[in-house]
Formats: sequence, structure tokens, C-alpha cells
Amino acid sequence: SSKTSTTYMDIEMNRTAFILAAGIGSRLKDMTQNMPKALVNLNEKKLIEVTLDNLISQDFNNFIINIHHYGDQIIDFINETEKYKDVKIEFSDERDFLYNTGGAILKALNLFKDEPAVLIHNVDIVCDIDLKRLYDDFLTNEDASWLLTNERNNKRKLVFDSDDDYLGRYNIDTQEYIGNFQINDNCRLLSFCGVHFIKPRYFIDFELKPCYVFDLYDEIAKKAKVKSKQVRPSYWYDLGTKEQLKEASEWLSSQK
Repeated sequence: SSKTSTTYMDIEMNRTAFILAAGIGSRLKDMTQNMPKALVNLNEKKLIEVTLDNLISQDFNNFIINIHHYGDQIIDFINETEKYKDVKIEFSDERDFLYNTGGAILKALNLFKDEPAVLIHNVDIVCDIDLKRLYDDFLTNEDASWLLTNERNNKRKLVFDSDDDYLGRYNIDTQEYIGNFQINDNCRLLSFCGVHFIKPRYFIDFELKPCYVFDLYDEIAKKAKVKSKQVRPSYWYDLGTKEQLKEASEWLSSQK
């Protein structure tokens, strides 16, 4: 009889994602006056639904969603949607107090601290990045985090050295650099995609307080690898404004 070897990837595994859905969505103006940004529609689907469906199709099966602005509406939507009965979805409740992108991870940490890796995904990012492959690759190395980056025309950049190690942040308009490392001509300025992978164990020593996620990365990068992974998806949208929503809606409709 021949033995078959199974890798640990073949065994039913948890792929865990933390979806940041606590934003107020102020740039969408009247669209988010009476509902959270996560429930804004993009071509007949809510943003939280677009994100969940994409991740479920890539074999993610364990979800944490943080909530703040009209958070009860998100809980109701998930509970009432039949297709989400088969996946595990928990909520990190920030309805009383908003912790920002870094504090959100620290607040939710007890829900995923034992996971070997977690995908962190902004609810207003819509893209076709192969996140399953990246997640599985990330699991097999020692890096603390991978920041997905691309090249686009925005003002706020992340700074990386020639080995793709994170150094800090740079604002092209104000020329302000925030970071612990010297920068030189070999550094690369890249744009953050709103999607990243973390190993939760690197976050457990921080004190819970509201903070920006890059404040945490500034500290983690002093002792562990925080890397850029440059991606070139066929589409990537940040749906922060009505114009961006319209552009994404038209492009996605044209692909059907």
C-alpha cells in the first residue's frame, strides 16, 4: 500500500481575517448618516458582503469584524444573512469608544491571539489580490507582518529599504518623515493597500489605547521583520468617496 503524505495546508485549517468596519465613513457624507459604511451598496451588495464573499471564496473561514458607527446594523445584517451561517463570525465591539486602526487590533486581540496569522482587511478595499496564497506563504516564514503595497499617486507613503523592510512613513506634501530608521536614496516610497498580514504574538505586549496601526509597526520593526509585499492586482479600489464608489461600480459592472 502506498502512503500519501499530507501537508498541513491540506488539513482543514483556519484562515482568519479581521475586517475593519468601524469607520464612520464621513467622506461618503449623506450615505452614512443613518448607516455604517460597511452597509453601503456596491452593485447590489453591501461592502461587508463584498469583502466576506471574496474572502470566503478564498477559503477564509474565521472572521472578526470590528464595529462602531451603527454597529448593531452590521450585527443584524450578518445574523440575518443565510449564507454566513457556515462560517465563524465574531464582533469586536467599539460602539462605546473608537480605537483607530492600531487600537482596533489590540482591542480584538483576545479573539485571535492564538491564531498563527491573521489577515487584516479594510472594509472599503475591493480588489482581486490572491490573499489565500499570500496568507499561506506568510504562515511559513518568521516575518511579523506583510504590508501589501502598490504604486499609485497618493501623498502618504510607506518607506521601505532595498530589502523591503519597513522603515517608516513619509508625506510627500509636507515632506514629514516618521520612523526610527535613517532613510537614504535607496529607499522606496510605496502606497499601502489597506490590506496586511500579522502574526498576533507580536502585538500582545502593547497597552490597549487608541492608535494608528503604523505606530505599532514603528515599534515592531525595531525587533522583527515588517515587510512590503508589492501587489499588482487587475483591480484595486479604495471606496472612501462617492466618486470612488461610482468608478468601482462602473468598472466591476463592465467586467461581467
